[in-house]
Amino acid sequence: MLTESADLRESSSAQSLKIRLQETLTLCSKSTQGDDSGQTDNVVSELVYFLDSVSDAALSDPENDDAKKNAYEVLREIYKYLSSASLDQEVIDVLSFKLPKAVSMFAGVSDSCLVTSESIIDWFIEMCNPRDMLPVLCEALSTSSGTDTASHHIAPLLSGLSKVFLSIKRCHFEQVKEAVPVILDVLKAVCSESDDGPTQFMDLFDRTIKIAGSIHAVCVKLECNVNGKLRALLGLYVLYIMAIVSVSWTDKVSSCLPLVSQLSHFLPYCSLSYLGLITGSDVDQITSIIVGDDDDDVYLNFLSYVKLGSCVSVIWGFNADEVAWAANENLSAVKDELRSNRINRWQAVGMLKHIFSSINLPWDLKKHTFDFLLCIMDGNTSHKCSGEHQDNSIYMPTLFAALQAITLAIIYTPETVLRKNAYEAFKKVLADIPTTMRFDILQALITNCDSSSMIAVLIDLVRDEMCLESLQRKSVGQSEDLHPEDQARENTVFWTASVLELVELILKPPKGAPPSLPEFGDAVLSALNLYRFTLLAEASDKTNYTGVMSKNSLQKAYNEWLLPLRTLVIGVMAENNNDYGQFATDIVCALNPVELVLYRCIELVEEKLRHPT
Repeated sequence: MLTESADLRESSSAQSLKIRLQETLTLCSKSTQGDDSGQTDNVVSELVYFLDSVSDAALSDPENDDAKKNAYEVLREIYKYLSSASLDQEVIDVLSFKLPKAVSMFAGVSDSCLVTSESIIDWFIEMCNPRDMLPVLCEALSTSSGTDTASHHIAPLLSGLSKVFLSIKRCHFEQVKEAVPVILDVLKAVCSESDDGPTQFMDLFDRTIKIAGSIHAVCVKLECNVNGKLRALLGLYVLYIMAIVSVSWTDKVSSCLPLVSQLSHFLPYCSLSYLGLITGSDVDQITSIIVGDDDDDVYLNFLSYVKLGSCVSVIWGFNADEVAWAANENLSAVKDELRSNRINRWQAVGMLKHIFSSINLPWDLKKHTFDFLLCIMDGNTSHKCSGEHQDNSIYMPTLFAALQAITLAIIYTPETVLRKNAYEAFKKVLADIPTTMRFDILQALITNCDSSSMIAVLIDLVRDEMCLESLQRKSVGQSEDLHPEDQARENTVFWTASVLELVELILKPPKGAPPSLPEFGDAVLSALNLYRFTLLAEASDKTNYTGVMSKNSLQKAYNEWLLPLRTLVIGVMAENNNDYGQFATDIVCALNPVELVLYRCIELVEEKLRHPT
């Protein structure tokens, strides 16, 4: 008896919804027959409100089968009403501005609702002017991205846009150019916020790839001038989607190879080559075509993601032969070109910084990127090549940014092997920079680094370079390749007063206070070792390239660096020596090497001050 009563209430509820919907639709038809546009707007608003309430009821309670059934029946009734042969075009036009968004909200209720909502949107596209439907769908898309179920209900809107593009008769480039930013912004937002996982992403990306297919189909039909601009826009769109796919994929990276391959198929048609993508020249070209002489902020804001997509598309090809085949590329030829051409190689390193600095990109992709970087740096001897003294300064800011991004990967990578590869890549890139500029790069990296351990590594690299220069200086008599003045200049690049500035930066930070211990213990230890090495080397060789042996320099180091640091170390050690907790023990153990090297530096300086040479 209770079951029969529940069934009766359910039937009554569904019937009342259907009656209310039919009454509202009847009012819609009648309202357009009069002159009162305000009444028409009110009726349409009432219809939209009704639809929103039905979809909200189903979405808010996913386990409620009755709500799902009601939602589906309401959609069917809408489609039946729109398909009526007697429906006036004026009614269709009025409803076309509001219903696409309202029915798209049903897409997350069930698969049958998704299919029906797509059918309704397709019907509007067929019956209305595509130039009117394009902004309607774009507005619906942009206002839907902030909702919890956005990944579901933007799906029919994306499919609708792919069909609208095919229906546009004129001004193709201008209209597609207006729509593409909306699509990309919404897709990026939805993928970064959604927890639906790869399965749902696959559906969304399939629909975005269909949009690329529609743009491609339009390109084929156009004349050369407009075709070229639209092809550039297609290229930008594909590269941006490539970046979103790479960043958003939460499953095994290899599982998205089919999507990446589909996207790569468009690259040759857009005149995008792996060499042009990895050096950035192709990105510059398509950007100039799209933006032109106007500073189009919308598209300029896309550049960082487009560049990420540009270089990651090459890494996908490096990682999987089927992707390179889809792009119609020969990776061996690309790698050979980068190995043999230093400028192209530097440009490639500059582009790869977008991968290294991306916090959301899977570590697997970064691993392949370091493998690629090591591959193109293999066997290069550019630092020995002629042209060492050419003006390469325009490339240094980009290389600095790339090295800085690599240091972040070294610091934060979760795997030892990857950290080792990242460090090897860092050293190879650094070695590829002309000697005359290498110190400035290292100095800038140290100055702009917050990690004590990384600063220590960078200071040790400075010391390694000084050792190398010292050896080269000692063998200078055996070399006949360079003029003596050139030899002297090359072999004293790191042996300058700037080395002492680096030491001071760590031992006496710019704010004047002593360095923070034990937090900056690694950096302090490396700085002390660098100072001790410099002092001993200059004393042994009876030179003073750095000025470390001058009385004023020794007095400054003693009074301003070493003695304040000794006071600090003694204080921290005293604080923790009587504490038998594990944390205090760790602090004492960490500071023991610092204390030993510090006292050795003090002894050396005191000796030099007593017996100046």
